[in-house]
Amino acid sequence: MSLLVPFAVMTLAAVLAFPLARTMGRNAGYPLSGAFVLVLGLLLVFAPDALAGSVDAELVWLPSLDVALKLRMDGLGLLFAVLILGVGALVMAYAARYLGDDQSHGRLFVLLTVFAAAMLMLVLAADLVLLYVAWELTTVCSFLLIGGTGRGRRQATRALVITAAGGLALLMAVVLVFVTLGTTSLATVLDRADVLRDSSAAPWIAVLVLIAAFTKSAQVPFHFWLPDAMVAITPVSAYLHAATLVKGGIYLLMRFSPVYAETLGWTATLLTVGLVSAVIGAVLALKQHDLKSLLAYSTVSQLGWIIALIGLGNVDGLADAALHTFAHALFKATLFMLVGIIDREAGSRDIRKLSGLYRVMPVTATLTALAALSMAGVPPLLGFVSKEEAYYAFWEYSAAPGINVLLSVAAVAAATLTFAYSFRLMWGAFAGPLEQPNLYEPRWSFLAPAMVPAVAGLVLGVGVSTLNPLIDATVIDTLGQEGNSDLALWHGVSVPVALSAVTIAGGIALFLRRDQVDAFLHRWNLPLRGRDLYDRAYSGLLALGQWSAAPARAASPAAHLAYPIGVLLVAALGFVLVARPVPPVIPGTAAAVDVGVIVALTLAVAGLCVVRSRLAALALVGVVGLAVAVWFLIVGGVDLVMTQLLVEVLTVVVAVLVVRRLSAVMERPSGRRRLGAAAMAVPAGVAAFAATYALTGRREISPAGDFLLREGPELSGGTNVVNTVLVDFRGLDTLGEATVLVVAAVALLGALGSARPPSALGTATDGVGSVTALPTREERLGNAAPFQTVSVVVGPVVVALSLFLLWRGHNDPGGGFIAALVGGAGVALASLAPSRSRWARLPAQPLLASGLLVCVGTGLVGVIDGSFLRPLRTSVELGGFSQTLTTSLVFDVGIYLCVIGLVVTAIGRLGARSGTPQEAGAPR
Repeated sequence: MSLLVPFAVMTLAAVLAFPLARTMGRNAGYPLSGAFVLVLGLLLVFAPDALAGSVDAELVWLPSLDVALKLRMDGLGLLFAVLILGVGALVMAYAARYLGDDQSHGRLFVLLTVFAAAMLMLVLAADLVLLYVAWELTTVCSFLLIGGTGRGRRQATRALVITAAGGLALLMAVVLVFVTLGTTSLATVLDRADVLRDSSAAPWIAVLVLIAAFTKSAQVPFHFWLPDAMVAITPVSAYLHAATLVKGGIYLLMRFSPVYAETLGWTATLLTVGLVSAVIGAVLALKQHDLKSLLAYSTVSQLGWIIALIGLGNVDGLADAALHTFAHALFKATLFMLVGIIDREAGSRDIRKLSGLYRVMPVTATLTALAALSMAGVPPLLGFVSKEEAYYAFWEYSAAPGINVLLSVAAVAAATLTFAYSFRLMWGAFAGPLEQPNLYEPRWSFLAPAMVPAVAGLVLGVGVSTLNPLIDATVIDTLGQEGNSDLALWHGVSVPVALSAVTIAGGIALFLRRDQVDAFLHRWNLPLRGRDLYDRAYSGLLALGQWSAAPARAASPAAHLAYPIGVLLVAALGFVLVARPVPPVIPGTAAAVDVGVIVALTLAVAGLCVVRSRLAALALVGVVGLAVAVWFLIVGGVDLVMTQLLVEVLTVVVAVLVVRRLSAVMERPSGRRRLGAAAMAVPAGVAAFAATYALTGRREISPAGDFLLREGPELSGGTNVVNTVLVDFRGLDTLGEATVLVVAAVALLGALGSARPPSALGTATDGVGSVTALPTREERLGNAAPFQTVSVVVGPVVVALSLFLLWRGHNDPGGGFIAALVGGAGVALASLAPSRSRWARLPAQPLLASGLLVCVGTGLVGVIDGSFLRPLRTSVELGGFSQTLTTSLVFDVGIYLCVIGLVVTAIGRLGARSGTPQEAGAPR
């Protein structure tokens, strides 16, 4: 069985989540919980091999770039996979009872399942590119989950911005790793850790990885987004805090420990940020009255504790980081689910409004006590063992004189505060007299998901030695050193035991004097709050965006052209400053006929500068395009000639549809406007001329061009190099361009779809700006009579020609784009005969959708042979006639449909402005 099978099951679960929710309502959480358990069981089949080394699987995606779905499960990956799937199964079962009948079950279950799959991909990724993709998927899913109620859009946006910024940092780190080592394989990167560590990029990579981890794991100063995320419903909060989103940063730091564990800057940063976050998070947790907010700040503190342990960079530190990660997942999942139960039953999470719940909810109180005592580090629970091991690791750290004392003091301070807020949680909700009537213990089906991790914390605390193999394997994977874990509940009297005694005594003292502590904490505030700094920065960025985008909102074309022309001039200046001497012209690249083309271009452009008639200007623009097409013909670019000519034809058609709604004569610009236009046009023209002069006819064919001409026909099965480049070698680029065409068409449909036809007003503007009556329907149909006759004959011929060009494009001039332009010209002709032509009423939306689906579907077919958009070929012989068939032709069909859809949309929507949609052939 392959490691890919569990991912296939997770994908199937995500697909089935919504229909299950439609059928079963909230009870769909139970089969989805079973799916999580099934996936966990499938992964545990590989556990012996993972603990002994690793289990690998691979599904190739882009072989030329060595990009593939590469999975690798070792001890570290197994640890996090168990938490992701185990806690996920419990959360799904919990959600089945927590959710109300009127809530959006399907959306939540789908997002939780996709979120779990993304986290699983993150911790099992064997390639840094895949790890980054999974990292960003978790960011997007968390945003959708946090804002799922509709009340937390601001908080969800804050979480998205902070974690997405960390994602950008991770992306830059991945790029630097690739540039340095030439690979993104995680195993290779770790094997060559010494090379990476000694490179000039090493400090930058370390900083970027730290930023990514700190933003994901909500460490100071990025901690503020996590408590704000408590607007999410309790199942989401439980999953995010216990096993998924915030643990992504922990995993990343542990994964990069083999590279930087011995680097002073890395160690110092992790120890400082980790312990500062542990203390500040604990202080802020102790200030809270809302139970969910208390748990949120406690997560900041607990993650800081784990990060400080990672910062030790030794066997003891990494071993206890893994152990405390496991313990934290158990007690935090329990506490969040129980707080949700309290909120559901009592109607509040505020400890000032809760009292005496143990009298009516004894099971809930007992489970809360088990989890809170584990968080406080009280024996015999697992949290006590992990805290003792942490004290031992801090006390034995000897990188500098006295550093162990400093670290131990900070750790004791954080743990003491943790003890205090843990007891605050228990006492505040369950002690005292019962003040709320009509409360009762929830059903066992509601309690069971919280009971499992609570009891597990007790059982594993006593039998913690069963975790030794997993912790040892984690140490090997994070440090490359043999671990020798000797986990036990009691190791005898030692310094860590004394530190635990101090912690418990201090925690009890803080709890007993809780009124004075509350009064002090509410007088104490940090001088700068991360949320305030974020809000100021966010508002500043929005203001900057408004200012920089102001020209784009202007009605003047000059304002829109100023920026690209400015960029062109800056690029030209930079080229002049760094350029080498211009090489000589290659003999034979110039011809006498070029002079004629240049003269035609010059005259046409000069005419554009002086004419006032819009139609004349449009005609001169067409002359410029035709001259360029002639130039392409001179140098033998037949495909380019056809494309240029067809684009010019369609441009004229679309432009006329717009121009006829404007005055026939352009206003004479003022002297100031002409001076401003000249200030932009002259430098841009000089720069364009200089670039053309320096780059045309002075370069030999590039290695890539030589390869395509020499090897292209053999590799692609086509002799038309232009087409094979578009659909075979650079198919992904072409797919992107097709997507842009579809987006442009959708924008046209949205922008002009609800516009009221100006003809409804019954007036238009004539050539001198006066208002005249528009022609009647009868007059318009009379003018269109010649086109009605011609379109009946020419329309089918044009369509047949376009299909012929589509078929032959792989070997001769043609292809999907050119064929679609020919078909578009036929649509343009048919649009002038609206009453009789069926071609003018082609449905645009189905054309666009089917075209894009065909393109993507063809790409997915290529996965059969190893990669997305990889062309598949076969030869067919019939009656002595041989024909090569390729999926590239199907891809070209998709391009054809996208372009036709855009043309139909443009002509239909713009044409609809002069009459009813039915008359103008608007797409329906």
